[in-house]
Amino acid sequence: MKDARALLSLDEALARLVAGAWPCAIADVETVSTFDALGRVLAADVNSALDVPPADNTSMDGYALRAADVAAAGTLLQVAQRIPAGHVGQPLLPGTAARIFTGGQVPQGADAVVMQEECEALAGEGLGSVRVNAVPAAGQWIRRRGEDVRQGSAVLLRGQRLTPQGLGLAASVGAATLSVLRRPRAALFSTGDELQMPGEPLRPGAIYNSNRYTLRALLQAAGCVVTDLGIVPDRLEATRAALREAAAHNDLIVTSGGVSVGEEDHLKPAARAEGELDDWQVAMKPGKPLAFGRIRRSGDGAALLIGLPGNPVSSFITHLLAVSTVLRALQGMDPALPPSLPLRADFDWPRPDRRREFLRARLNAEGGLELFPNQSSGVLTSAVWADGLIDNPPGQAIARGDTVRFLPLAALVSR
Repeated sequence: MKDARALLSLDEALARLVAGAWPCAIADVETVSTFDALGRVLAADVNSALDVPPADNTSMDGYALRAADVAAAGTLLQVAQRIPAGHVGQPLLPGTAARIFTGGQVPQGADAVVMQEECEALAGEGLGSVRVNAVPAAGQWIRRRGEDVRQGSAVLLRGQRLTPQGLGLAASVGAATLSVLRRPRAALFSTGDELQMPGEPLRPGAIYNSNRYTLRALLQAAGCVVTDLGIVPDRLEATRAALREAAAHNDLIVTSGGVSVGEEDHLKPAARAEGELDDWQVAMKPGKPLAFGRIRRSGDGAALLIGLPGNPVSSFITHLLAVSTVLRALQGMDPALPPSLPLRADFDWPRPDRRREFLRARLNAEGGLELFPNQSSGVLTSAVWADGLIDNPPGQAIARGDTVRFLPLAALVSR
């Protein structure tokens, strides 16, 4: 029987997901070593206790001097001191220079650094002398105190996911530990008697469960602690039991399969018996069926539930758009999709769908986009071949040379 319900726009579906997730936002905070904080979400701003750099230093190997002492190329100056990185020199006397190395603190009195390639070292008494073969400008090759970070400023913000460069920035302001939210806890299971695990002989009518691997990996990439409940038989009581087990200790339950209108799809009645569920038809392709609800815990509270379609590309793309949005909302992050890139289509798409399409595509050597020839929701090879999705509006035909909206998979997976 055809489902005659009105289609919900993707934007409206995402807004409803966010509204449902905000009240369940994770509040538990942990203190972790900055070494171990990759991928975690900050629970508090990171403020700098110092200026970075903490003092004026040189960005070049060369000679620190007073610019006024070098009126012409070829000026000869006595080398009065040597300043490696990590050492503090003496105040610089007029008419002298300091041999200085990258990162070395510029001595008091010096106002310029001349790179060693523009100088000629000469032997002599003590450290010798230097012939300066270029007239310096005051301030050249000096990194000023606080040029990067000012004391008291926030360098990383609450709700920000920590990247390798973010950890380096935290370390640069002396943060040995960071206050982060605990990791989201997510449970995962698939429904379907047709599913088997790789390594088992494939019986007639069965398929290997690719979704379990894809969705588990996506949850792990998002920083979740994952409880994998495997494949649940197509029976109502088995599905209810799996939901109860998943809700007990998790923030989010993700399922694949069982959200269409088939007689063997038991997820929806099971979810309604164990909590509440909204059953949507979303105007997107692939991935029209989507379920969202809450499963009661035995004590108090509830776990969120997202039911994804069973087709492998549908579940993959719906996870990138919907599940990732919920996970960001749970962690107090901006739930918006990453900005799309305007790129040239090097293909024709003359027969668009009435739904918003997410077409598997990749960049070519000419800076345009190529389209995978088979856009079926069951062709998982398209998701491996592609490096992004074209976000195509409903009913929008594409002609070669048109500008389209491109969402890189790397930006979606790492949200």
